[in-house]
This record gives sequence, structure tokens and C-alpha cells, in this order.
Amino acid sequence: MTNSEVEPATLFQISVRTEVAASAAEAYAVVSDLPRCGEWSTECTGGRWVLGQAATVGAVFRGENHRPEDVVAWAPVVRGKWTTEAEVVAAEPGSTFRWAMRDSSGRRQDSVWAFDIEAADHGCVLVHHFRMGAPTEGIRGITADMDATERQRFFADWSAKLDADMAATLQRVKKVIEAG
Repeated sequence: MTNSEVEPATLFQISVRTEVAASAAEAYAVVSDLPRCGEWSTECTGGRWVLGQAATVGAVFRGENHRPEDVVAWAPVVRGKWTTEAEVVAAEPGSTFRWAMRDSSGRRQDSVWAFDIEAADHGCVLVHHFRMGAPTEGIRGITADMDATERQRFFADWSAKLDADMAATLQRVKKVIEAG
């Protein structure tokens, strides 16, 4: 089940959820282990912790990513391999794990990915969120030469891409968690 919403001051706000046959602690142990994200992400192929204690607030993760040529093919987005840095902004075992994307200067951006975990009768509910308020350095670069119609098309196409990617990611991470 997916739900995409855009608020006036929010460029992207997407949330997907699924039930998982595992405890909240088991789910948290997997989703907070970002170097394993290559097992479930549609773009991040893995990475490593480069600053701080792994999976704690303030820790920085350098992700390795890959995007194929056909993703929103008309738009000037990064394709092939690239890296990103993200800073953990919330780490509450069994409950929530959130990270904010950093710009090329190492500053946190208003671009936050998250997993929230809620207790359920037969395990837990895992909720995967993404929210971007102010445009990131990357979004500003992508849309710099677009007119208003192209920007509107880009945000609609990119929202649909994010929604589909997050739903696929959530199903993959569910399988990883349930496999133990």
C-alpha cells in the first residue's frame, strides 16, 4: 500500500507500509544496518560508515548507488554509479531510524529517509518514509534549466518513481527481515 502527498512547503512526502512477521527489534536491527542496504534498495548498492559510531545519531554513511539510463529518461538526473553521504538524525532501537542526505559540503539537507516500526499482533508494521522540503543541491541542479511546465512534469514523474522504488524496497527489506 502506498501513499504520495505533496504539501505546499514539501517537494516530496511519501510513505509506504507493510506488516512484517518479526519483532520490532529484529526489524530495527536490519534497517539500521545501512551497509546492508544493497540487499533491498532499488538504487543504493551498499556503502560504509565513514564517521561516528555506526547507526547512531550523528554517524555518517557513504552510500554507493546505481541508476539505470531509463529512469525518468528525459530528465538530467545522475545515471550510472555515484556516491552520497547521509547523516543519522534519529536512532531509537525498535522504533525509528532516520537519516538526512548531506550536500557536497557535508551539510544536512531537508531530505530525510526513515524507517518507523510499530508493534502489531503478529510481528510489526514497518513504515518507510521519505520527505524533502527545500530543494536539495541535486534537485536544484536537475531543475535549473527547466521551465515551470518541465519542473511540474519532473516532480510528478520523480514522485511516481520514488513511490514505486520505496514500495519495492519495502517488500525486499520485509523478505530480508523475515528470512532472519
